[in-house]
Amino acid sequence: MSVIDASGLTKIYHRGAEEVHALRGVSLSVQAGEFVSIVGPSGSGKTALLNLLGCLDTPSGGTLSINGTDVTNLPESCRVIIRRAEIGFVFQQFFLIPTLSAKENILLPLTFSKKPVNESRAQEILDMVGLSHRADHLPHELSGGEMQRVAIGRALVDDPKIVLADEPTGNLDSHTAEQMYGIFEELVHKGYTVVIVTHNTELAHRAHRVIRLRDGLLEPDTPCSCPENP
Repeated sequence: MSVIDASGLTKIYHRGAEEVHALRGVSLSVQAGEFVSIVGPSGSGKTALLNLLGCLDTPSGGTLSINGTDVTNLPESCRVIIRRAEIGFVFQQFFLIPTLSAKENILLPLTFSKKPVNESRAQEILDMVGLSHRADHLPHELSGGEMQRVAIGRALVDDPKIVLADEPTGNLDSHTAEQMYGIFEELVHKGYTVVIVTHNTELAHRAHRVIRLRDGLLEPDTPCSCPENP
């Protein structure tokens, strides 16, 4: 079952009188429970594509469906609902609130979605990202890897079906980056669909499939040789 279906996506940005074609007709499908990496040089359109898939932006052309819902031309108010219900985001910059503890940062999305705080859910997420022992620590008391674990936990607290990550290991050393990919692999084992934009081609090949972008165009998919490949 496809949870993401994109057909002929284009994205044009205007910079003064100049038109920047970030995407030039990208079509792809992502299946439920799939782990996909998107790679490509700077300026290839990776982040533009992820922003469209995450309903953070609207395409200039083409169509996009998330879990069977056509989101192509939805107004922002409706896209907010889709984002909260279906999608969790992890960014290169952690974007943690410095005055909140790890646990409070993880629970923050529940405030915006007006859901009650569920302590058992909070503990489940802390356990999942390996932070039970750091739950009450502020961001400045955490390492880079621990802060990224908090960011992953925050993306999961609303129980989305899809997790999108934009360069989630970009600010981490190689050992910590390996650990982060281990967490994403565990999420896939638990049934989440994970799509990661990365410059790290070695880590990218731990996914089920690698999607390559160049100049806003999709190159042929690369199936990976990892044991969990479907």
